Order: sequence, then C-alpha cells, then structure tokens
Amino acid sequence: MKQKVTVWLRSLLGIFFLVSLASSLLALSTIPARAQDNTVNYTLADLRNQDFSHQDLHGTSFAGAQMQGANFQGANLSGTILTKSSFLNANLSNADLSKVFADRVIFNEANLTNAIFTDALLTSSRFYNAVITGADFSNAMLDPYEVKLMCERADGVNPVTGVSTRESLGCR
Repeated sequence: MKQKVTVWLRSLLGIFFLVSLASSLLALSTIPARAQDNTVNYTLADLRNQDFSHQDLHGTSFAGAQMQGANFQGANLSGTILTKSSFLNANLSNADLSKVFADRVIFNEANLTNAIFTDALLTSSRFYNAVITGADFSNAMLDPYEVKLMCERADGVNPVTGVSTRESLGCR
C-alpha cells in the first residue's frame, strides 16, 4: 500500500511539474509578442540600403531581414527581434539596441559607434571589423570568443550611458 501511495505521489508531482513547466513556457512565448506592438513587420524583408535613420522602430521584427548598407543612425530599435538578420556594412551609430533579441546576426563591418546594446541577447552574432567605439554592451549576452576579438579594438565611452566599451565588454 505504501508503495502505491509513493508511486501515486510521484506521478502527481510529475504532472504538477509538467503543468508548471508548460505554463512557464507559455508565459515566455508571449515575450516576442512585443514585436507586434509596432504595426510594421520587416521579417524576411530585403531592406538593403534603406534609410531608417532617427525612426522609432522599437518592438519591430526584423528577423531574417537583409539590411546590408542600411542607415539606422540614431534609430530606436529597443526590444526588436533581429534573429538571423544581416547588418553588413550598415550604419547603427547612436542607435538604441537595448533588449534586442539578436541571435545569429551579422554586424560585420557595421558602424556601431555609440550604439547601446544593454541587456541584449547577441549569441552567435558576429562583429568582424565593426566599429564599436563608444558602444555599450552592458549585461549583453555575447559569445566569449567574440568578446575577446572585440576587446582588441574596444575604446571610447558611450555619451548616453557614460559606460566605456571596454568596461561593458568586461575586457581586461
């Protein structure tokens, strides 16, 4: 009898755990819905050489978009979804990219001067030859190897946050 009760309790705890996990995952799945706040959706769009300078684009989705050579100078991109997009040779100087979801994004040769990447998810993203002078990466999630490469050229202080690029990357 005791063994049946133990099996029953374990089963009940297992079901409770699965229900809790499922509800947590459902709650997390609503986070990307922020991209729906903005009425424009640029997912998979070809935006090469487009001018988005000084625009408020917070919460927009640019997932999979091609933005080579595009101008986002001074744009508000906070909370945007950038997964699998390309900013090759784009101008993101003075742009707010705080809290972006930027997994597997190409920032190679981009101008990121004074850009703000605080609290951003930048896993598997690449910054080869990007200008990062004054960029703030505080609390951003970056690949350690990419941080190492960026620390070799990191300099400047972000004029908005007052944080040095080297400090925000955790450079030695």
